[in-house]
Amino acid sequence: MPKLSNIYSSLRGKAVFVTGGASGIGAALVSEFVEQGCVVGFLDIDDAAAAELRQRLNARDRLRYWNCDIRDVAALQATIATAANALGGKLDVYVGNAANDVRHAFDELTPEFWDNNQAINLRPQVFGAQAAARVMGAGGSIITMGSVSWMRRRKGFVSYTTSKAAIHGFTRTLAQELGERGIRVNCVVPGAIKTDKQMAQVVTPQLEKEFIDNQALKFRLEAEDVVAMMMFLASDDARGCSGQAFIVDGGIV
Repeated sequence: MPKLSNIYSSLRGKAVFVTGGASGIGAALVSEFVEQGCVVGFLDIDDAAAAELRQRLNARDRLRYWNCDIRDVAALQATIATAANALGGKLDVYVGNAANDVRHAFDELTPEFWDNNQAINLRPQVFGAQAAARVMGAGGSIITMGSVSWMRRRKGFVSYTTSKAAIHGFTRTLAQELGERGIRVNCVVPGAIKTDKQMAQVVTPQLEKEFIDNQALKFRLEAEDVVAMMMFLASDDARGCSGQAFIVDGGIV
């Protein structure tokens, strides 16, 4: 996909924080926020991927990285607070991107697997946003990450789809909670996005064909398609948008 064409003047100089920013959609987000002139922080557990991204972007003092396991709520919230201080004393944009869509059979699901999966896919959305809101003023934007998987009734990862459905409800409620403070909260809902991880672990030629057959638009979506929506929601152009789920799926649902 070609480089995004829109440059949002309202994003220049904004302090942005992204979870799971070292690879996939997260890395594309970090890259584009840097391109938009933002001061960007991100967390991940993959130090090697994070180092490669920082070297490639060569953004010097406009890009900071922290290693953090998002399952540790205290560490997650402390990292967000530290990042806000390092990026200028506040956050203007927070994106809860980190997730793990590992497949699992329902008959083999255990409480331990469920708890760990929710600790990755749902709990950080709530407590990450809580920490971000503490260091965010009027005009701020919190963006959660949903998925069309639960809308499509996809089998094979019920814990993941449950968490993604819950994020929609959380987004709507949080928008009401924070609206009086002038903070917008929206959810971006990707469809079948072509990332290195998806292609290596999930996608088969048959599934690749299924995506295209079921989409209204007959091309494979890439990370930049999601990023384009994120940039709009982070910018002041989306000042009237809150409590909404914006689907980027090529018309698959």
